[in-house]
Amino acid sequence: MKQMIIATKNQGKAKEFKDFLAPFDIKAVSLLELPNTIDDIEETGTTFEQNAALKAETIADITGGPVLADDSGLVIDALDGKPGIFSARYAGESKDDNANIEKVLSELENISLEKRTARFVCVLAMAKPNEVTRFYKGTCDGHIANYPKGEYGFGYDPIFVPNGYSETMAELLPNEKNSISHRKNAFIQLEAWLKGIR
Repeated sequence: MKQMIIATKNQGKAKEFKDFLAPFDIKAVSLLELPNTIDDIEETGTTFEQNAALKAETIADITGGPVLADDSGLVIDALDGKPGIFSARYAGESKDDNANIEKVLSELENISLEKRTARFVCVLAMAKPNEVTRFYKGTCDGHIANYPKGEYGFGYDPIFVPNGYSETMAELLPNEKNSISHRKNAFIQLEAWLKGIR
C-alpha cells in the first residue's frame, strides 16, 4: 500500500481524506501521525492555491515523499467573499469553530436569506520533491442559515445549507456530506492521477 502524507492536523479533515483515499489503496497519514513533529506552516498566500502549495511543497521538502494539502474555506457573497482564506481564524488565532460561526452570523444579522448565498471552496495541492505541483479545485454552493443546526461535520458545517437541501451540512450523515462536499468535488479531479499511480 502506498503512503501519502496529508498536510493537516485537523482530525475531521484527516478522516475525510483517509476515507477518500482508501479505495485507491493509499494509506493517508496526517501530520499528527508522523514520528517527528512538523511545525505549522505559515499561510502567507493571498489565495487558496498559494496557501495549499505552501503547505504541500514545504512538507514534501521535509519528508521527501508525496504530500497532499488543501486550503479551503467559506466564501460568502454578502460579506464580499469573507471569511475566505481566513476561514479557520476568522474570529481569532485560536481557530474556534463556534466563535467563527458566531462572528459570521452576527455580520449577516440584517441580511435576508435569499442574499446569504455562499460556497465552500477547496483547492488541493499535490506536491512531490522536484516535480511541478498540481492543483485541483472543488466548490459546493449553498446559503448561510439563520442559526446553527446539526451534530456532524466541523467548521462552518452547522450553518451551511447546500443547494438542493433543507438541512445544514452538519445535519447530513458523513457519507452524504462527503458525496457533495467541496473537498469531494476537488477530489474527483484528482482521481485520474491517483489511478495512474496504483
